[in-house]
This record gives sequence, C-alpha cells and structure tokens, in this order.
Amino acid sequence: MNSKNLEKIESQTFRRLISHLQSRTDVQNIDIMNLAGFCRNCLYKWMHEAASGSDEDLSIEKAQEYVYGMPYGDWKKKFQK
Repeated sequence: MNSKNLEKIESQTFRRLISHLQSRTDVQNIDIMNLAGFCRNCLYKWMHEAASGSDEDLSIEKAQEYVYGMPYGDWKKKFQK
C-alpha cells in the first residue's frame, strides 16, 4: 500500500473514531482511559501537538472542539457526570 492511500485510510479511521466518541457521551473519559490508556483529552492534545509541527495553526480550544464536537466547556456541562 502506498503512503498516500495509507494516509487516506488513517484519516477516515480517525474521523470515524472521533464520530463514535462524540456519539457515546455516556462513556466518560476516565472509563476510556482505564480500558484503553487514552481518552478524548489525549486525542485533542495529540492533534494540537501534530499541528504545531506543521504549517497549520490548531489551538488547544479548536482541537478540543473538533474532538468533542462542541466547545469543551459546553460538553463538560452537558455530559460530564
């Protein structure tokens, strides 16, 4: 598999993971962390770090909004137990 096709597949997989996590608001970050060793917070931090090594400027807040599907403060008020 060439690198361009692999990158496309990875991108689609990541977007599906994000979509799945956004739809499973009943699952708290601590639950994910205990089972998988990473959580939504890890994902937005990794996105922010990856962007800092590129030409893109992705703030922490924008990365949070991408992963959570809304501003983090709104998500926290609405879904955090």
